[in-house]
Amino acid sequence: QVQLVESGGGLVQPGGSLRLSCAASGRTFRSYRMGWFRQAPGKEREFVAGIGWNSGSTYYTDSMKGRFTISRDNAKNTVYLQMNSLKPEDTAVYYCAAGVSDYNYWGQGTQVTVSS
Repeated sequence: QVQLVESGGGLVQPGGSLRLSCAASGRTFRSYRMGWFRQAPGKEREFVAGIGWNSGSTYYTDSMKGRFTISRDNAKNTVYLQMNSLKPEDTAVYYCAAGVSDYNYWGQGTQVTVSS
């Protein structure tokens, strides 16, 4: 069982940056692949980025490549999402997820609002 708690969301101006964190409980964190998803109002949840258990593999939705970077620190049981060059269309609730194959565990989400 894994519990996930996101933090780092907030209000930022277009072009700004935010770093989201996701703290995980449980001794098996390092065996899970981790991901970030987001859901904007009136839209379906979409995949943002994912990272393998050993940080050797990272994955991004095309629209986030070059702007977002996912990383993890297994010693701290934490996964991060560095978001740069933020756009108003990045406004959404961002969720952290974990799983061995499928994403079975989810956090409660953190709101990111990009607005001037």
